[in-house]
Amino acid sequence: MPTETRDGQKIWQKRDPKTAYVHWATTLAVGLVVLICARIIAVQTHWEFLHTAPLQGQDLALRMFPPRWAYAAELVGPLLDTLHIATLGTIIGVLIASPLAFLAARNTTPSVLIARPAALLLLVTSRSVNSLIWALLLVVILGPGMIAGILAIALRSVGFCGKLLYEAIEEIDETAVEAVRSTGASPAQVLIYGVFPQIAPAFAGISIYRWDINIREATILGLVGAGGIGMALSASIDTLAWSQVGLIFLAILATVVLSEWVSARARAAVT
Repeated sequence: MPTETRDGQKIWQKRDPKTAYVHWATTLAVGLVVLICARIIAVQTHWEFLHTAPLQGQDLALRMFPPRWAYAAELVGPLLDTLHIATLGTIIGVLIASPLAFLAARNTTPSVLIARPAALLLLVTSRSVNSLIWALLLVVILGPGMIAGILAIALRSVGFCGKLLYEAIEEIDETAVEAVRSTGASPAQVLIYGVFPQIAPAFAGISIYRWDINIREATILGLVGAGGIGMALSASIDTLAWSQVGLIFLAILATVVLSEWVSARARAAVT
C-alpha cells in the first residue's frame, strides 16, 4: 500500500495481515458477485440472436441510408417542440429547485430537523426517477402531448439542480453573510445581498448545464407519447420507414451538437 514521505514521494509498504485479509475478502466478494451476475445473464440470453446481430445491424444501417431528405420539412415542428419541452421544463425545474435548495442547505434552512429533511426527500425522489418514467406516468395522467414532456423534464431537473445548488449555498463565504447581517438587515436582505451574489455564477452554470442535458432527454420522451421529435421517431419505426429514421437520427445529432456548443459558450460567459 502506498504511503507518502515528507518530500511528497510515494513508497510501497506491505499491508498488515488485517488489512490484507479485508482486501482479499472484498476482492473475492466482488468477484463472486460478478460471476453470479454473468451466470444469470448467460442463462437469460438468446445466444443465437447474438450470432446474427452483426448482419442484422448492417442490414438496418443500409436501410437507413440514404436518408429521406424530403421528410426534413416535417421535422421542423417536432424539433422546435423538443427545444420548447427542454427549455420550459428546465425553467420550471429551476424555479422549483431554488427554494428547495435554500431549505436543504444547512446554513440557510429555517429548520434542520423538519424543513431540511423534507427538502432533501423531495430532491432525492426527483433524482431517483428517470425522466422517461416521469413521462410514462404523466402521459397516463394528463394524456399524450407536450405538457407531459415539459413536466417530466421539470420533475427530473428539480433534484439535479436542487442538489448542486444547495451544495453551492453551503460553500459560500459566511464572512460576507455576517457582514450584511451585522448591519441589521432582515433575513430576506441577507439572502439578497449576502447569499445571492455568491451563488449567482453557480446558479447560472447549473441551469445551463441542465438545459443541455434536457435537450438530450427531451428527444426520447416522444417514444412514450410526451411530445417532441421522439413521436416522429416512434411513428417512423412503427411503419418501418427506416430512411426517415436515419434522417431523424441525423437531426437529433445536429440538435445535440448545436445545444452543446451553445451551452459551452453560455457557461464560459457566466463563469
